[in-house]
Amino acid sequence: MICKGITDSAKIPVKPVDVTTLVRDDGRVHTRLYNDKQLFEYEMEKIFKNTWVWVGHESELPAKNTFKTAHIGLEPVIITRDRKGHLHVLLNRCRHRAATVCEGKKGSARSFVCPYHGWGYSLDGQLRALPKQQQYEGVLDKSDYPLLHIRHEVYNGMIFATMNDNVEPLSDFLGGAKKWIDLFMKQSGGFPMQVLGVHSFYFPGNWKIQLENTTDAYHFPVVHKSFMSSLDEKTHEIFDFLDGEGFVEDLGNGHSVMVMIPELVDLDKDLDTAPIPERFATLADNLRDEGHTEGSVRRMIRAVGGSGFNLNLFPNVACSMAFFRVLRPIGVDKTEIQHMALGGAGAPKVFNQTRLRLHEHFQGPMGFGTPDDVEAWERVQAGSKAGIDSEWILVNRGQSRLVTSADGNPQGAVCSETGMRAAYAKYKQVMTTNDIYSQITIK
Repeated sequence: MICKGITDSAKIPVKPVDVTTLVRDDGRVHTRLYNDKQLFEYEMEKIFKNTWVWVGHESELPAKNTFKTAHIGLEPVIITRDRKGHLHVLLNRCRHRAATVCEGKKGSARSFVCPYHGWGYSLDGQLRALPKQQQYEGVLDKSDYPLLHIRHEVYNGMIFATMNDNVEPLSDFLGGAKKWIDLFMKQSGGFPMQVLGVHSFYFPGNWKIQLENTTDAYHFPVVHKSFMSSLDEKTHEIFDFLDGEGFVEDLGNGHSVMVMIPELVDLDKDLDTAPIPERFATLADNLRDEGHTEGSVRRMIRAVGGSGFNLNLFPNVACSMAFFRVLRPIGVDKTEIQHMALGGAGAPKVFNQTRLRLHEHFQGPMGFGTPDDVEAWERVQAGSKAGIDSEWILVNRGQSRLVTSADGNPQGAVCSETGMRAAYAKYKQVMTTNDIYSQITIK
């Protein structure tokens, strides 16, 4: 049973907003976008219920009868692989009295049982068990009350879901980003991509602050000075990319890519001739000692540090160099972030361990990068309360110096804010769709 009509009959009663006055073509967005509770509710309705939202990776459901939980905006969902191996995305809500039927983050199960009154559901969502079923005689047919299914599609292992049955196919929505997703997946070293682990945290700020961050190279030498100081000289040179040959490209539909290290865009390029970096020489020797061919060793060494770019997929996920970063809006000034460490399914243990150590160095909860980012995001939220009615956020850097990329897209320097403008263009387009929700302007 598909969850029909969610975007029509079940609209939440929020006051309509015209954001044409809040997102300007001159590269400015109004500070209210970070602070207005009414606008936040409107975003959950217009954006997260009407676009494709990333909910998981296939490797998180590795076998039959497995599951993980996620959110589409504020709404809890369960992603399952049933006993036949089929994927489902289900609303995490009992059809009886609305209690969530699954609280675990991931795992294996043969059924979900509501903890309130014991209604039991199979992993394909069917209602299988009703305590005191005779009391429902002539009142309820079990086949009419499965968990509600949400439309989903998969691209290269990435699972997306949407509550809008009329939205374009996922392939069309991803558009120019598909090329970069394919390149990103090469970093598993010749093995299937696998989520190795997940850690999450909250920051007291609006979800769009993080959305802006993934393709913002301008902050890197300032915010991540401590990380840069922790690197050896050669690696420091690699990450000193602000004046390099990188770029930020608008991929359409709110997606963008920031290329920081051009030589690591395609990890299969020049595998036979590219030198093995000194910092990975010991790893290469260890892989050879395990009996791996020279070609396989070179592929893993090239992939172990990740790709040389960040890919931002509107509205909630980034393929960021070597990990997935997933954002979940909770309130106008509260956001959850998940960092997913990635490796290769069936890859040598030492390969995956090295990727985990590199992940911990920057993205981990005790790493150099994440705490600094979070403080910056928190300061943005705090500062945005000053001049909330009159001041603007600037995302116009590089706007007058754009070129056209080889794929025909707007492209700016690596330090430009091209990616932010791409996201806000899609934001504005979705938020101003002509319906009953776009009649009143916030003053």
